[in-house]
Amino acid sequence: MSLLILGIESSCDETGVALVRSTGNAVPTLLSHALHSQIEMHQAYGGVVPELASRDHIRRVLPLATQVLTESGQTLADVDVVAYTRGPGLAGALLVGAGVACALGAALDKPVLGVHHLEGHLLSPFLSADPPEFPFVALLVSGGHTQLMRVDGVGRYEILGETIDDAAGEAFDKSAKLMGLGYPGGPALSRLAEQGDAAAFKLPRPLLHSGNLDFSFAGLKTAVLTQAKKLGDELEARKADLAASTEAAIVEVLVKKTLAALKQTGLKRVVVAGGVGANRHLRAQLNAACAAAKVRVHYPELHLCTDNGAMIAMAAAMRLQAGQQQANTDYAFDVKPRWPLDAITV
Repeated sequence: MSLLILGIESSCDETGVALVRSTGNAVPTLLSHALHSQIEMHQAYGGVVPELASRDHIRRVLPLATQVLTESGQTLADVDVVAYTRGPGLAGALLVGAGVACALGAALDKPVLGVHHLEGHLLSPFLSADPPEFPFVALLVSGGHTQLMRVDGVGRYEILGETIDDAAGEAFDKSAKLMGLGYPGGPALSRLAEQGDAAAFKLPRPLLHSGNLDFSFAGLKTAVLTQAKKLGDELEARKADLAASTEAAIVEVLVKKTLAALKQTGLKRVVVAGGVGANRHLRAQLNAACAAAKVRVHYPELHLCTDNGAMIAMAAAMRLQAGQQQANTDYAFDVKPRWPLDAITV
């Protein structure tokens, strides 16, 4: 059976719409996707303003849907299922995507399906030219989430370790803010780090030798603040070195904890997903470590690392294939701004 799935993502500051084709048990294929980032709008405020984000989603989602349908040569009548991000994320932003998806479903008399945002990231490497196979260890590094999981199949997730305070993405963003690098901070810090000396400052690697697979990056952020204050007037001249040292600390923790998870589970395949997965230094370090350990490593395509509709449509397609969830025609909806990945229920 072939299904055409329209996916809508609106959990934070990117509006994404995509079409995915699911045929039998084959890996679903991406037909088209479109994305609008609100970065420029939020830059003036130094971070995401939830009300502005919601209003912009309202403006963008239908034109983006029209765009993906046109590019793929499909029509709304061809859509079999409308999928949307149900959570986690900003409540108002989630309500826009959920409301539009359920309204479209009702108008077309087609079923709808709410998707977990992090499951979308987790399964996004299946959209790549080199999709993984189950089982694998997953390093999920997206915004406020840093988790290591054992993944045995769609909906079969065991959390091995997670952040107990600031996540890796938050450590990047908050450290960048302390250095005056603006918004979004993570990518700006990584770009600056390319020009710096990663060994210039001795920064902590929190929980690196904790004996478990949990993460903590709040102490690193504090250490960056302390170092910035010590530098005083020298900060501007040494900013690239501080950025490189900060990035090196975060990456070392992520890589070594991932290797520990592989050793603990005995698995020989790892998937990296989420926005931080686009970090070049992380990819280089993890690729080298995994090659030495004879472990296969998979990433989403670079343009699909951040929030996007393709991952939502893909997650919906794979859940339907696996029989983990059924799309429904009850167009009443709710959203889950806080929703642990291991708490997904059908």
